Amino acid sequence: MTSPSIVWFRDDLRLADNPALRAAIDREEPIIAVYVLDDGSSGLRMPGGAARWWLHHSLASLRERVTERGGVFLLRQGPTAAVISELVAETRAGAVFWNRRYGGPERELDTGIKAALRQRGVEVRSFAGSLLFEPWTVRTGSDTHFSVFTPFWRACLALPAPRDPLPEPRELHGPRTAPASDDLDDWQLLPTAPDWAGGLRETWEPGEPAARVRLREFLEEDLPHYDTARDEPAAGATSLLSPRLRWGELSPFTLWHDATRQEGAGRFLSEIGWREFAWHTLFHFPQLATRNLRREFDAFPWPRLKPTRLAAWQRGETGIPLVDAGMRELWHTGFMHNRVRMVTASFLIKNLLIDWRRGEEWFWDTLVDADDASNPFNWQWVAGSGADAATYFRVFNPELQAKKFDRDGHYVSEWARDAPTEPIVDLGETRKAALAAYETMRRAR
Repeated sequence: MTSPSIVWFRDDLRLADNPALRAAIDREEPIIAVYVLDDGSSGLRMPGGAARWWLHHSLASLRERVTERGGVFLLRQGPTAAVISELVAETRAGAVFWNRRYGGPERELDTGIKAALRQRGVEVRSFAGSLLFEPWTVRTGSDTHFSVFTPFWRACLALPAPRDPLPEPRELHGPRTAPASDDLDDWQLLPTAPDWAGGLRETWEPGEPAARVRLREFLEEDLPHYDTARDEPAAGATSLLSPRLRWGELSPFTLWHDATRQEGAGRFLSEIGWREFAWHTLFHFPQLATRNLRREFDAFPWPRLKPTRLAAWQRGETGIPLVDAGMRELWHTGFMHNRVRMVTASFLIKNLLIDWRRGEEWFWDTLVDADDASNPFNWQWVAGSGADAATYFRVFNPELQAKKFDRDGHYVSEWARDAPTEPIVDLGETRKAALAAYETMRRAR
């Protein structure tokens, strides 16, 4: 009798540099790969619409690649603890392997599954596959976690260098009889009524092979100009790798290993460090998407929400060209240039005086790269309520930002050519109102 190894895929939809998969191969028993669409466990945040679109196609790509190598890839839906327990019993699996997650509900869930399976005599191991540095390994001199990026990243770089990436397996041996699997189409991850994903299909090709192609293109063609052109949304100098990292089609170890061999990669690597900082912050503050990290912002006097203003921002109909261009790029492609993300977020929070959580929720639903850490972390940074945050009174003026970073108007012309020309608010007056609200908060402390 064999005792198969189960490899539980999560946000690591790749074969290369997958420590959990490598552990299963080394065990030399048949391998069953599984992805669980968890729609019933407490506290987990279901992916937004654009992310679900990406997930569908990335799973289809991974399933095809596993099958080509002789492996078995299952899809199961339901509360994860029950699904994994049932699959272990069904297959008489002797081991379950996965790569670690760092959100609070996810860690609690994984810890419970690990304990329950070990009580049954099943080997269970988890691995570092999604972050370069584990959150509990990066500490200040007083043994606390970092709240400022620069010393955090300096401490990371003082640690032993990230390991080399693991090779992609050429063969995967599944059991002779494959257990039943859900049909991916039955999960209804793709939009159908209506099908609004045309722009996503035009823009992206999810999956590990396409991720590798994009990484090679970026390192060869765009990295030399990254430091000087990354803030210009029309320059095409950004990596476009964020959804690849979000879904684990590329590991950060592969990215680090390949980038460090290139000259002038320091600024790009610091952006990888910013991603690490976001995940470390979430590890220590699991309520990042719903609560202010800096608790004094709980007293911020948000005015009553005006739905028409929120809707105008969501549709890219504010009459502010750079804001509208960004919001329309987001809706069409599921992506937005990082400089423009800061501008659109600042406009929502500090010109429309709308709670940052409303913006975070919209980005969660419309970004293909929205994850549990970076999305709320960056919104709180703009709002002034987060870790190492921009001060609240730093208001990104979208007109000045456009003059500086879209001097020839190419980005606005591409995405907001037919947008309204009458602003829904006065930038100067709303800036004054935002600063007055901030003073009210300060006096309430």
